[in-house]
Amino acid sequence: MLELKDLSFSVTIDGQRKDIIKNINLNIPKSSLVVITGPNGGGKSTTAKLIMGIERATGGSIVFNGEDITGKSVTERAKLGIGFAFQQPVRFKGIKVLDLLRIASGKRLSTVGACQYLSEVGLCARDYIGREINSSLSGGELKRIEIATVLARNPQLSIFDEPEAGIDLWSFQNLIEAFSRMRKTVKDSSILIISHQERILEIADEIVVIKDGTVDRHGKREEILPHIIGTSSAVTECRAADKKGD
Repeated sequence: MLELKDLSFSVTIDGQRKDIIKNINLNIPKSSLVVITGPNGGGKSTTAKLIMGIERATGGSIVFNGEDITGKSVTERAKLGIGFAFQQPVRFKGIKVLDLLRIASGKRLSTVGACQYLSEVGLCARDYIGREINSSLSGGELKRIEIATVLARNPQLSIFDEPEAGIDLWSFQNLIEAFSRMRKTVKDSSILIISHQERILEIADEIVVIKDGTVDRHGKREEILPHIIGTSSAVTECRAADKKGD
């Protein structure tokens, strides 16, 4: 489905070149849930943004369903079937949840249809369908609504950048359940999650560890998870935070 070939990304700071992503080669197959993890600053989120076209690669290529999309815009990639959920969801004052779901689906979605998507992410539809996407919604509510919009779009590849960021444990548990349902119900599509949370790693089909801008490890969950639990600083820090109720 998605193939990264010698993907690179560099920036120039004060006249000095800094390599952020260094010749990454990665294949994400159809009908899979892949989690990219690794230490902070290692290049996880940058890789996701390169796939979506938010950042533009300075080397290598990105191939989606056999088509080279390296030079395509965010809009063009979205039309091809790639969806992206930001680490910090955008608030849209004046736009209601129903309107946002209709925009995402690209059709005149019925209220009943919209409610089904909200139910999929653990929200009581009657409490949210008429609400605005504004500051009255918590971080966890926004995250789940954003996932509902991804479901409504039904992309072939759904990308979630650190979906656990800034939400409470109750909302996080609902997110885990939503991802598990997506994995089981959305056929011929794949899910890519950027995360260092152990509970998200545990539902992955494959785990990719990106460190210092390169792929440090990649394999099936059962092969990779034992190597990083207790040794990865990012995962260890999150486990400690969970115990404190963060």
